[in-house]
Amino acid sequence: MGEITKQSIKGTMVTYIGVAIGFVTTFFVLTRFLTSEEIGLARVLIDAATLFVGLAQLGTSSAAFRYFPYMERSHGAFFWTTLVPLIGFILFGALYCILHEPLSHFFGDKSPLFISYYYLVLPISFFLLYQTIFETNANVLSHIVMPRFVREVVVRLSLLIAYLLYAFHTISLDSMVWAICGTYAIAALINIIYLIVITPRPISNLFCPDLTYLHEHHDVVRSYILYTLFLIVTAITSVLAPTLSSFFITAQMGLSYTGIFAIATYIAVMVSIPYRSVIAITQPELATAIKENNIPTIQRLLNQASTNLMLIGGFILLAIWINIDLIFLVLPNGATYAVARQVVLLLGIGQLVVASFNIFLPTLSYSKFYALSLLNSLVLTIAALLLNNALIPVYGMEGAAAATLLSDLIYYALVITVVSLVTHTRPFCRQHLYIVLLLLIIFALNYILAYAFASWNIPLSAIVRSIILMGGGLYIVHITHLSPELHALLRQLHI
Repeated sequence: MGEITKQSIKGTMVTYIGVAIGFVTTFFVLTRFLTSEEIGLARVLIDAATLFVGLAQLGTSSAAFRYFPYMERSHGAFFWTTLVPLIGFILFGALYCILHEPLSHFFGDKSPLFISYYYLVLPISFFLLYQTIFETNANVLSHIVMPRFVREVVVRLSLLIAYLLYAFHTISLDSMVWAICGTYAIAALINIIYLIVITPRPISNLFCPDLTYLHEHHDVVRSYILYTLFLIVTAITSVLAPTLSSFFITAQMGLSYTGIFAIATYIAVMVSIPYRSVIAITQPELATAIKENNIPTIQRLLNQASTNLMLIGGFILLAIWINIDLIFLVLPNGATYAVARQVVLLLGIGQLVVASFNIFLPTLSYSKFYALSLLNSLVLTIAALLLNNALIPVYGMEGAAAATLLSDLIYYALVITVVSLVTHTRPFCRQHLYIVLLLLIIFALNYILAYAFASWNIPLSAIVRSIILMGGGLYIVHITHLSPELHALLRQLHI
């Protein structure tokens, strides 16, 4: 992976510091001091804000990466990436206020506590929106570590402090929710200060649009406007699907089940953590390769990112599943959350699919066939709506997890097919097959060993199976050079 590997490692290290903080927060603070209903409230507020941000951006994050190769020398690009989301926030904020009554009816029966904090979604969304926008501006300049530190460490630490203050009765529930809002305000402030520091231009140019450049490049401006309009429509569908399960559970089962589902999600999402750093540093190079129609580079980036993320994510999923009973054993009030055991597995597999193949999304978005993304997003949203509506009433949380997994499989199968056709690249290589076979074999051996060690206590069984299966699997990866990039990295580190 070359430069991608080096920079993604730094970002991944920061991310896993955040994971450690999140681990402490989730497993030793939230589950011990907050009720499942209070956890569900915090989760649905952040999910609602995340959905709001996805809509209010009006495609700014994706457009910033796509048009960076064209506009990197123009002054005032920061101005437009700040103004457009503000317009989006005003428009969708007004819509959110108008929809207060129907949404209150939808959630009010099972989750009246959420309706009590309905309007607090707006300030949380505003600060989360600009935290994201400022992070995107830093990423297009290939500065990913500091914004990731803010997102993964500063935000998580601030949330941890808020939860602890509430746990020890220093602040009320109202104050805790407002502290969540303040967390994202601090994150946005840090990101804009950092962006000003790293921008290689006079500070005044950050806030002053270069109208001369816009006048001289009508084709780029027209293309940007059309692309942004397209992304607005796409966002309505694509950002809705990931949060549907949480909203359906909140409306149909209540905030307590939302809280349990949230804990399962926190565990499963660790599978896709390496993807976040890789995609952030891969996108600018990928956008340039697509602009230049450099098919070999596109093929290399797709295969290397996909196989390495599948391998790393797969082993993280294995580690989680081998130790799942131990996780719930040490988790405070673990019996309450152990009912989500199968939910973790289904969501974990879904996160592995996301981590392995999400690189194909920007590939299509940056190409001249980006309009096909709308079809893909529409399929994802329809599948998620139908599956959640059909499965949750019958299977509860497991139905929500299955709906998420199935809709992701349908979505990425379609995305991969479209990308391979329009870019003339091969979506899979032999490493994909070898990695899948290796993971399936280890999963099967885990079931056999779990049965053989059934009479052992949970900690001893988990430790022995982890040593045998994880150690054996990593040794196979090493001796077979299943990941040439990781093997080369280990040789450089003399491991």
